[in-house]
Amino acid sequence: MKKFLYYVGVLFYSTSMFSQVKDIVESIHGNFQIDAQYYSKDTSIGAPIVPQKVLSNGFGNLNYIRGNFSAGLRYESYNPVMQGFDPRYQGSGVPYRYVRYKKGKLDVTAGNFYDQFGSGMILRVYEERGLLYDNTIDGFRAIYTPLRGVTVKGLIGHQRTFFTVSPGIVRAGDIDINLNELIDSALANKKTKVTIGGSFVSKYQANLSPTLNEPENVGCGGGRITVNRGGFSIYGEYAYKINDPSYINKYSFKNGQGAYLTTSYAKSGFSIMLAGKYVDNMSFRSDRDQTLNAAMINYMPALTKYHTYLMAAYYPYATQPNGEMAAQGEIQYKFKKGTPLGGAYGMEIAGNASMAYGIDSVNIAPQNDTRQYHYVVRSFNPGQKYFHDFNIEINKKFTKKVKGTFLYSNQFYNKNIVQFNNSVSEYPNIKTNILVADITYKYKPTSSIRFEGQTMQTKQDKGSWVVGMVEWTPSSNFFAAILDQYNYGNSDPSKRYHYYLATVGFIRDAMRITLSYGKQRAGIFCVGGVCRTVPASDGLSMTISTSF
Repeated sequence: MKKFLYYVGVLFYSTSMFSQVKDIVESIHGNFQIDAQYYSKDTSIGAPIVPQKVLSNGFGNLNYIRGNFSAGLRYESYNPVMQGFDPRYQGSGVPYRYVRYKKGKLDVTAGNFYDQFGSGMILRVYEERGLLYDNTIDGFRAIYTPLRGVTVKGLIGHQRTFFTVSPGIVRAGDIDINLNELIDSALANKKTKVTIGGSFVSKYQANLSPTLNEPENVGCGGGRITVNRGGFSIYGEYAYKINDPSYINKYSFKNGQGAYLTTSYAKSGFSIMLAGKYVDNMSFRSDRDQTLNAAMINYMPALTKYHTYLMAAYYPYATQPNGEMAAQGEIQYKFKKGTPLGGAYGMEIAGNASMAYGIDSVNIAPQNDTRQYHYVVRSFNPGQKYFHDFNIEINKKFTKKVKGTFLYSNQFYNKNIVQFNNSVSEYPNIKTNILVADITYKYKPTSSIRFEGQTMQTKQDKGSWVVGMVEWTPSSNFFAAILDQYNYGNSDPSKRYHYYLATVGFIRDAMRITLSYGKQRAGIFCVGGVCRTVPASDGLSMTISTSF
């Protein structure tokens, strides 16, 4: 707490210094959130026993802006961290604080910052509070625009790992060039817009291994291009990384590479998207010995549909950085009002398909005691199947007061690889068929009742599920919901549990308070291809959030 008060004092001391300058717009803004849960004993669903009974996660952001100057900090407290999050988040502190100054063509930051180069395949530094994921860099960053359409970035620092920093030093540079703006006289009025870019990121980490000659400087570089014309867009990126032995790749000295390509076309009522990705040994961390989501420098999004319904998201997929070939396609069409399928209010239909395979590789023996090679790629043919997801979704408004969403999803999930990174067939591949119906009846301008029914049919893992939910919003300030997840298809009749959950909430302006009581099933929760394991739990939970 003393450290937190010190940083607040520094922030407001800076405010007082700048307050002497007249006619400069200034503002203070921020946000706070507290999540807490009381854990009841429930061994029937496999909920771990929590000796403390009450666990909580909390944070508060405070930012000050005056003219070209800005500063901020975030205080975090875990007492201790809630179940389902990395237990290394323990205690309280100020892991994020910064000062920033922008003047003319130069933008400089000292302290913590987030950034991304291209798609993030080389570098993406960001925060996702729902996962307690935060790989912010603590150091210095400079952004310079020497010419119109040209942006150059340079940064150096250590990444956050919980309440400390990783041992590796991250150094990075990036250039982004908008050719239409740069060559104004020749391309400014052209319909085709082209942007190119290039990045290089390196990390230094001392070699402390008594047996392996681990490289202390590891570099990763690549280039990208974006082309837009009318409703057509194409983006391509390639990256190459030198040998980077780590815990994740079993300390392999093989070089890595990745390629990403996406193209889309859209016009009134219609859109289509195609994307492909190739990844080979592209795990890149500022601490080679870290696991899970800690100290990740780059980001490789999964080419799969982002599901919001419980059963469709039951088996989420995450990119396999050691080797993956993936593709995704999506097509959307809106039937106009007055057509046979559109009816009085129109109708939207979307089809989405994605698949992911391993790469065609073969394991080989280590060359010597100080350098290990675990595999070589034999061809660009797909290897073992990891995942597929086929979806059809329909959104239809039936009357002025009734609308619905209907989803069918067929999925394939290689549990051995995706969950455990283990090629040994310990678990059977999971095949599911999922149906969702979501109906909303809006009986007043600010009042509605929503009915949601889901089912997942499968013969593997824990078997089939059915889900029912009723959500009532009597006004814009209140809502209440009752949910039941029933594992009726479990092969063990004694484990066919109902997971009941009741939730009430109050919303006013930027303030939101929710209370929930009931059971939570064990599972995996993912956001953008980054995942965490959530254990079963039973009890009362609360969330309070606000911003100013």
